[in-house]
Amino acid sequence: MHIGLHVPNFTWPGGPAALSERFAAVARTADDAGFSFITVMDHFFQIGVQGPVELEMLEGYSALAFLAGQTKRVRLGTMVTGVTYRHPGVLVKTVTTLDVLSGGRAFLGLGAAWFEREHVGLGVPFPPLKERFERLEETLQIAHQMFAGKVAPYEGRHYQLAEPLLSPMPLSQPRIPILVGGSGEQKTLRLVAKYADGCNLFGDPETQRQKLSILKQHCDEVGRPYAEILRTANSRITVTADGRDGSLTPAQALQQVRAMGEAGVQLVNFSMPNVATLEPLEIFGREIIPAVADLGDPAPAIWWQ
Repeated sequence: MHIGLHVPNFTWPGGPAALSERFAAVARTADDAGFSFITVMDHFFQIGVQGPVELEMLEGYSALAFLAGQTKRVRLGTMVTGVTYRHPGVLVKTVTTLDVLSGGRAFLGLGAAWFEREHVGLGVPFPPLKERFERLEETLQIAHQMFAGKVAPYEGRHYQLAEPLLSPMPLSQPRIPILVGGSGEQKTLRLVAKYADGCNLFGDPETQRQKLSILKQHCDEVGRPYAEILRTANSRITVTADGRDGSLTPAQALQQVRAMGEAGVQLVNFSMPNVATLEPLEIFGREIIPAVADLGDPAPAIWWQ
């Protein structure tokens, strides 16, 4: 089982002037501690579950490029890129640049997008949900084509690419892994089964178990081996050495991770409100990551070869 670090909030002590140094320290500590992912949100405004929209929010791919220079082994990606924010050809070029400059450590996280306020606020078109899912599927097709080095024109309903050239090609082989985020049973999980190398879920272990059983059904229907898909879930945790101020102790945190592993999750991607202190990263590195390393099914080879 793998552990990831999700960083959705950049309102840290010292403000923007100290953000570069703190973010670098967080990334280096997580990398050294054995975390398998570091992810950021692909948002331009802060989202409601984290706080007011006015709070600090870094642009996702610029932040990941910074992390590429601070880390050596961890995979880097957004959780997840809204399909409306970037033209698919440019998005594939962007994530490929991250992959090349990180030494083959990028992944492409994609979703249908949902945060209407930042679209309207920044002048980004926000089509209806049905169209966003159509665009998501076309973007997945374009990513597969470009990662395969096929330069033939792409003609879709929403996107037309006359020459989808990608040079340099990704270092990740056989391609940059693709993850589709979301738990929708009829559309999202079917797109995972058809196109993706990973899924990302929310909810408690019982909800995760239910969603994964539906994903397996979709895999059977499209003829895709279920074992080819990395099963990830996002969660929030506050852990300290002594469980102070209502946080979890390391033993309680380990119990939570194991429960998600028993539900079928192979990577838990944790956001940590106290991450800027570095304490939870060090605890995970000492007491949790080694303890769950052999739990569950092995991850698909495309993620860590």
